[in-house]
Amino acid sequence: MNRKWKGASCDGAMVLLLLGHMTTALEVPLDSKVLEGLPQPPTITLQSPKDYIIDPRENIVINCEAKGKPHPSFSWTRNGSHFDLDKDPKVTMKPSSGTLVIDISGEKAEAYEGVYQCTARNEHGTAVSNDIVIRQSRKILITFDLWSTQRKKRSCLTHVFYSIFSVTTLVFFFLCLTGSPLWSKERIEPVVVQLGVSLILQCRPPAGLPPPIIFWMDPFFQRLPQNARVSQALNGDLYFSNVQMEDTRSDYICYARFPHTQTIQQKQPITVKVLDNSPAGQRRPSFMTPKGTNSVATVLRGETLELECIADGLPTPDMSWNKEKGDLPSGRFSFHNFQKTLRVTEVTEADSGDYRCTAKNSQGLAHHVITVMVKAAPYWVGAPRNLILAPRESGILTCHVGGNPKPTITWSVNGVPIENTPKDPSRKVEDDTVILSDVQTGSSAVYQCNASNEFGYLLANAFVNVLAEPPRVLTPPNKLYQVIANNPALLDCAFFGSPIPKITWYKDQQTSILNSDPYVLHINGTLEIHAAQPLHSGKYTCVATNYLASKENHVRLEVKEPTRILKQPEYNVVQRNSKAVFECKVKHDPTLTPIMSWLKDNEELPDNERFVIESESLTISHVTEADEGTYTCIMNTTLDQDSASAVLTVVEATPTPPIIYEQPDPPTDLELTDQRERSVQLTWTPGDEHNSPIQKFLVQYEDSLHQEEAWVNMTEVPGTKTTVHLDLSPYVYYSFRVLALNDVGFSDPSLPSKQYRTNPAKPDENPSEVEGFGIKPNNLVISWKELNGLQSNGPGLQYKVSWKQKDVDQEWITETVANTSQFVVSDTPTFSAYEIKVQAENDYGTGPTPEVVVGYSGEDLPSAAPDSVQVEALNDTLAEVRWEPVHLSAVRGRLQGYKLYYWRERSLHKEDSQPEEAQVLVFGENKTDGRLPGLHPYSLYSLDMRVFNGKGEGPPSARQQFETPEGVPGQPASFRVTEPSLDSLTLVWTPPEEENGRLTLYTLRYQPVNTTSELGPMEEIILSPNETVLTVSNLKYSTRYKFYLSASTVKGSGPTVTEEGVTIMDEAMPSRQLDIATQGWFIGLMCAIALLILVLLIVCFIKRNKGGKYPVKEKEDAHQDPEIQPMKEDDGTFGEYSDTEDHKPLKGSRTPSNGTVKKDDSDDSLVDYGEGGDGQFNEDGSFIGQYSGKKEKDTAEGNESSEAPSPVNAMNSFV
Repeated sequence: MNRKWKGASCDGAMVLLLLGHMTTALEVPLDSKVLEGLPQPPTITLQSPKDYIIDPRENIVINCEAKGKPHPSFSWTRNGSHFDLDKDPKVTMKPSSGTLVIDISGEKAEAYEGVYQCTARNEHGTAVSNDIVIRQSRKILITFDLWSTQRKKRSCLTHVFYSIFSVTTLVFFFLCLTGSPLWSKERIEPVVVQLGVSLILQCRPPAGLPPPIIFWMDPFFQRLPQNARVSQALNGDLYFSNVQMEDTRSDYICYARFPHTQTIQQKQPITVKVLDNSPAGQRRPSFMTPKGTNSVATVLRGETLELECIADGLPTPDMSWNKEKGDLPSGRFSFHNFQKTLRVTEVTEADSGDYRCTAKNSQGLAHHVITVMVKAAPYWVGAPRNLILAPRESGILTCHVGGNPKPTITWSVNGVPIENTPKDPSRKVEDDTVILSDVQTGSSAVYQCNASNEFGYLLANAFVNVLAEPPRVLTPPNKLYQVIANNPALLDCAFFGSPIPKITWYKDQQTSILNSDPYVLHINGTLEIHAAQPLHSGKYTCVATNYLASKENHVRLEVKEPTRILKQPEYNVVQRNSKAVFECKVKHDPTLTPIMSWLKDNEELPDNERFVIESESLTISHVTEADEGTYTCIMNTTLDQDSASAVLTVVEATPTPPIIYEQPDPPTDLELTDQRERSVQLTWTPGDEHNSPIQKFLVQYEDSLHQEEAWVNMTEVPGTKTTVHLDLSPYVYYSFRVLALNDVGFSDPSLPSKQYRTNPAKPDENPSEVEGFGIKPNNLVISWKELNGLQSNGPGLQYKVSWKQKDVDQEWITETVANTSQFVVSDTPTFSAYEIKVQAENDYGTGPTPEVVVGYSGEDLPSAAPDSVQVEALNDTLAEVRWEPVHLSAVRGRLQGYKLYYWRERSLHKEDSQPEEAQVLVFGENKTDGRLPGLHPYSLYSLDMRVFNGKGEGPPSARQQFETPEGVPGQPASFRVTEPSLDSLTLVWTPPEEENGRLTLYTLRYQPVNTTSELGPMEEIILSPNETVLTVSNLKYSTRYKFYLSASTVKGSGPTVTEEGVTIMDEAMPSRQLDIATQGWFIGLMCAIALLILVLLIVCFIKRNKGGKYPVKEKEDAHQDPEIQPMKEDDGTFGEYSDTEDHKPLKGSRTPSNGTVKKDDSDDSLVDYGEGGDGQFNEDGSFIGQYSGKKEKDTAEGNESSEAPSPVNAMNSFV
């Protein structure tokens, strides 16, 4: 296929093909049984990347996989021509696949470089792959120049290493090749410079595919130190802003690592000599790179932008960056190479502009402006989707792409440019859109969209499959669904057919279920019941129908009663060695099997016979302090669970406490009986009275359908009764709770009862406060107070609004409206009297006859709201709104502008936060977009928009909601130091009031403060976001410390709060020492030791003066040892115990018996890596011996030899 773009880079987005229809996507099912016999054009499922760099040491594999029915056949082109695989025995194609395998053994990989394209075809169409550009990685050899310490010879050690990974092995293959190195051979003269001048050491590595990674090291593979003065540029050169005496060295070596082939090459060492006979003076900065004051950089959208500025100067300049007319992109920029490199990731068009780098020292500053231009290769806004159409249907293929410059779009059909295909009256091409109308059987095909500009191209295949298929229901028949009452129930009806079947649901052979409460029919055929009740149990039938046939499927729904703990375990305080009992009475659906379990502190109970679990209780005998904790009762069924916890406290035996009067415990075991249309009987069990009789019970209800979490007083019951008959309203989701009252006060509310839903009925009353007034010259506004949920009596609440002009002979005009409290009558005379009435109705009938009131018409206002209101959060405090202007005919007056009402609904972190008051922004009449500043980070906002003229505002647009992203948090709300000790301080804090997102961590830093307020070294601790207490240990006693605490989100760290604390002094230590020294036993012990030493000295003196031979002396005389010297009469030394170590070499020295000094192993001589004792060196100083590993050392050296560093490990450590 012809490609518009012919550049070397073929990077592009992968094509995502989606199944689609004009308005509804028709998915091809994955069920193999359904796919049997279902025709489908080819779809490419796997292909090699556009730019495919191959390893010349391995066979070439070019992937091309496709699916279709029937299975497609494959063919290839190479460099635009047919690639005949039969003519090349080295090329094979995998069975049932288009993947090529090229055997390059004995061949040069260069012979197979080129542009390849795969074609997959069957009788329904042809799909093509991207152009796959095959290029081989250039073979670069690693060359190390290693100098021996004698510097007698040099050799070149060359190796290419392969990594073969298995479960437990890493095998390296080393090859030693001779010949000319790939780095251009050159004689590098020593670089002689004066102290303080700038210097550039050039690397200039050989070209490679992909380009090499550069780093500077010495001959022993140690990275050369870099800092703000000496650093490596992006091109690999080593820059010195000013040279110093310590820069003098002879081993500046540049290494180039080629990542694709895992090979490395080395440049000849460079010698730098710094002289100080004419040093350079201090000077202001000037830029070494880039040159001049301005330069231009171009980057592609989505790539990483790297800008570099390196300056010379003395003292060493400091670098800084800023963007003119804007800020650096938040969260996407970073500084590298000691602030000399600015990196911006995921570049967008907004990153275009001028970037200024500034070099500054004490002598002045210099600026350089880099103008960044952002271009874009084609990228998908909306890739074309597959279409499945029935005969005579219509569809659209769209190919929405972006790019800079704007991409050129071309279309092909089955791999042939569309302009070269036969004319098709059912097909029309309009730039990026192909319109298909009245398609016919047999017109299936695969369409290709090609979007290209100078930076790349995109290719997408999308098939049009014309099918006439009767409906198929894919959900298994007679499937059983079980749910717990008041939970959603989802009944599946997965289907397939062409045209798309219509889905209808039936229950128990009744009429079809409408898409109304409580049922919701989803577009995928699923039937949802929002809050399933036992009455919804039964058999459901889904029917899929199109003009070819109908297919039905049956499923069953069982709604179970929830598992509920009626009597929870209670807080238990028991005396040690007594018995503790926790009760846990549970109610569950009788058809479900319950499993009761107990936990202690969220872990299993101890394996101890003292713990006895019964059906509704846990008993602990002979309680000890170790039994204290939280005990949790858990009741599990196959569908749900319920749990409750209580704390056990163990105390010593205490006297009987006095009588305490408290408010009663809440009632329990609420039950609903005698359930009727508009009444129910509620019963309950009273709680503990706590020594004060219950006077009365207060019954409250909650209507979760109309006003959730709002409890309303319903009736009061005498304290002697536990049953009440309640009158109910229609169409209310009732939950009841009971409070008990005694002389102390009300109890806490009981747990809510099971929800009871009353059936709908027609309204019992009409809206009140009906009135009519005018707000325009030609209309009448009829308003009323809407019925609330309790008054609606049923779903589908509407209002029949009737009016006629007073004193005029005409019939009543009636309109029905819903979800509103007013109705506007248009085209009325100005300020005319009207008779008005409003009647309520719902799906079950109408309310009573309404009263007639008189109102008057009035003035005019705009009748329409802005369309297509869209909002987008630009950052955590700024959003942008766009809208379509209101047509002038709907403004009905002079257009003054647009008012935007927006408000903060809640914080995304605090679910219970309240909406804030709406704010208003006004935009001019010609504006179609605007910005909302000053927003709160990490919040949910709502907005609507209105047009206004000289008379006032028009109706609001549809409400839109948007979320602001996370921001930087505020400082912790509180921070204090507590519990000082000798070597620790405890810190306590609370989270920030404005978290502005999800906290990710706390950063704690601290340092000592001396008596002159000087600060010591800083320590830092990273804490998890849920920590609020920390004890800092290992501190110095009697020392003041200053603590700094800040919170962080993903956006960064917030402001810091500080606090100081002081550790205490250990005053007991001196006193303890003094006490020991003054103890009598201690004085006596010291005297005894002194006396013993004196006796030993006297005995020793007597023995010495006595002389003569001793047993040891006799043995020595019998066995003369040349090492032992006789006792000298003149100096009185003891020859028999002479220390011969004084005449031995020092420990660790390596003096052999011949008296020569062996060289220390730490010299890392490269002879150890050769095949013989002496390494062979050629004239250029390169080591040519095979790399064979370190030789074994002489056994006399033991473990004191040091191993020379491995060049492989050294190289890998810098990648």
